[in-house]
Amino acid sequence: MNLKDLVFKTRSYRRFYESQRIEYKTLENLVDLARLSASGANRQPLKYLIYNSQEDCARIFPSILWAAYLKEWDGPEPGERPTGYIIIIGDKSIAEGFGVDHGITAQSIMLGATEAGLGGCMIASIRKDLLRSELNIPEQFEILLILALGKPVEKVIIDEMRNGDVKYWRDEEKNHHVPKRSLNEIIIKL
Repeated sequence: MNLKDLVFKTRSYRRFYESQRIEYKTLENLVDLARLSASGANRQPLKYLIYNSQEDCARIFPSILWAAYLKEWDGPEPGERPTGYIIIIGDKSIAEGFGVDHGITAQSIMLGATEAGLGGCMIASIRKDLLRSELNIPEQFEILLILALGKPVEKVIIDEMRNGDVKYWRDEEKNHHVPKRSLNEIIIKL
């Protein structure tokens, strides 16, 4: 798969085949891609929590706020929930701030997940106090992102943006539609 196809297929999936579990080694390999990614001043302050058991996934799930534009949807139903999580945390003993490092590493992980036949969603809307308590995350670590992963059950469709409306939506078949700005709109000449 060429890079453009890989990027195009790396979408935000929120529904998965929960019966298809992700191997721990697969998640570890994805974190290795993050490890090799760029880091501001090469400080490498990010750490990763990896979970793939049904029990751990069930503990993490309530900490996630799933899709702000889908007001009537509280997240995936049982049977369609993620089968693995990578939680990106920043080690405050290494750096005060984390810049864009977690965005860079999250994209590396998501591209690797797509290449491995998986999908996922980068989630920043997190009930951080609940997650910290549930997983006993020490205060030394700032919770930055949750990557919810699994074998996608849904289809994500890229649409042309109309009337400046950025809101994603679902059709009658539960296909997830994501409007994107045109290339002409995002390239400006000064």
